[in-house]
Amino acid sequence: MPLSFQYTDLRLVERIRRDGRRLAALSPSAFADEARELKWSIRAGASQSQLMQRGFALGFAASHRVFGYEHYPVQLLGAIGLFRSRIVEMQTGEGKTLTAVLPVLLKAMKGQGVHVVTANEYLARRDAETMAPVYQLCELSTGCIVPGLSDDDRRTQYQRDITYATASELGFDFLRDRLKKRADPFRFSESRSGNSIKAAGVQRGQHFALIDEADSILIDEARTPLIIGVEKRLGERMPILYSWCRDVVERLEPGQDFRVNSRHRRVDLTPAGCASLNAIEKPVDLNEFDGDALFTAVEKALAARHLFVSGRDYLVSADEVAIIDEGTGRKLAGRKWQAGLHQAIEAKENLPLSSPTGVAATMTIQTLFRSYTDFAGMTGTATPVRRELQKIYRRRVVVIPTNRPVCRSRIAPRLFVSFEAKLNALLTSVSDMIGAGRAVLIGTPSVDASEQVSSCLKEAAIEHAVLSARHHEEEASIVSRAGEPGTVTVATNMAGRGTDILLSEQVRSNGGLHVIATEMHSSERIDRQLIGRAARQGDPGSFRFLLSLDDELLSVFPLQYRSKLKRRGNIQATDGELPRYWLRYFRRAQRIRERSGSTARRKLLHDERARHRRLVDAGLDPFLDRSDSAE
Repeated sequence: MPLSFQYTDLRLVERIRRDGRRLAALSPSAFADEARELKWSIRAGASQSQLMQRGFALGFAASHRVFGYEHYPVQLLGAIGLFRSRIVEMQTGEGKTLTAVLPVLLKAMKGQGVHVVTANEYLARRDAETMAPVYQLCELSTGCIVPGLSDDDRRTQYQRDITYATASELGFDFLRDRLKKRADPFRFSESRSGNSIKAAGVQRGQHFALIDEADSILIDEARTPLIIGVEKRLGERMPILYSWCRDVVERLEPGQDFRVNSRHRRVDLTPAGCASLNAIEKPVDLNEFDGDALFTAVEKALAARHLFVSGRDYLVSADEVAIIDEGTGRKLAGRKWQAGLHQAIEAKENLPLSSPTGVAATMTIQTLFRSYTDFAGMTGTATPVRRELQKIYRRRVVVIPTNRPVCRSRIAPRLFVSFEAKLNALLTSVSDMIGAGRAVLIGTPSVDASEQVSSCLKEAAIEHAVLSARHHEEEASIVSRAGEPGTVTVATNMAGRGTDILLSEQVRSNGGLHVIATEMHSSERIDRQLIGRAARQGDPGSFRFLLSLDDELLSVFPLQYRSKLKRRGNIQATDGELPRYWLRYFRRAQRIRERSGSTARRKLLHDERARHRRLVDAGLDPFLDRSDSAE
């Protein structure tokens, strides 16, 4: 069970509020003296735990001076949990960003550097800019790591007391520092822990990290290792191979020549499929490839064709394939699929082939944060994965009550046989909400789905905005207007974690924001983040799911089973709408996806630990050397 707070914590909260109000009344010079005295005490060796009341009161007062309002008691409880290295669950809209100020401020007083980890670059920039004045009042500096910075600029940002960044930026800088150390070891010196690299490296160590949207970063992003690739030469005949594979897979029959495993996202040729390929005439240029190489390339082409969809898994922009993160709906800049899959997708889209990449350095998210001396996290959806957080990261979850009662209304879901019937219901629902003077947020699972919904709205002459990886530069502008009366926003998961939609007074009085989820996601936690955009901080709001048997989630089931469901659905449907008990199939599919993700993460961590042991025993760097180097 998640942890709860003691009565003594409630008394501590009252003392922090009392002392904070006293400090807020000080003159600017007296307040600065208090901040300097606290910093000197901590750097002289005083216990931060014993100074928690004093440090939190200082942050409480600084926040009041900058923003004009105080921390709520529940935010102070959350800050106490974060300082104690817990994963704190606070519902969406409860002010986690302000809560984080207090433990970050106190930890940063030690002078070793604190990393505040955000779910995306937009939030890193926003939170760093918003909170910098608070830290500045307390004699602390603030930095932010974003893509495109030079090494010198990165080093400067990491030298600040508090640095905001995404997990991938932190991980890649960690790996790049190790690569530089190997290339020029005399410019580097390692700390006693062996985890931090000084001198010519940009980072100065892994001391304390506070992770926003902790379940997204520690759980969802942990499925994919961080890899720094090194480009390999693209062989002269590789474009011919991938083009041939792209064309030949159209002649193969599913079920007979190959089997698609949607759950594990792989395709396997059958013996009959291998025989069919052997019988097909091949260009002379492919004679240099043996049978295994041809079969592997064909399997990659089959996966590209049947499992990876443009607008859902990737975008094509400027003759390049950009991977989309399912959890956040954002493009993963600079990332490529490995083992030829990326080139197979490029061939599928008739793009020039990029050079394949080898692995120069790699690590998992699990390893990155386990290398920190200490870390804590906060999120609105930690309870469903509390056992995994405890087992992998040794972090307990503590649940914080809401400041005000939640006024979010759940409207019963509607289920349809076809996507078209669902769209008709969506148009009716949106029109009703516009007529009621409310704001509407339509959540979709992918860029492609957003554009389908957008086309439908255009045909119905309903004005709307689209927020997706294709329009990411308009994010701040779209979000700022999303709470106005009659506003309709179609969004992927970009409008999920960390997005605050501020309601106008008219929308608030008309019932608040209404969220329409057009599909269930691969995790219940992602669904909760979407519906959590409504009814924040005591505001009214509502949500509803509109689902169909054509939804992507159900692809986890075998094709024959899906066909059977469709036939039964057509028989049982009334005007295209299914009875509500059909929801159990969607929930079953979601549980399958969640279990599959958990299994993949456990396997990745097990393999990583085994590889580390082998390489360390062989005297090699586990982040830079490959397992085959140790064998």
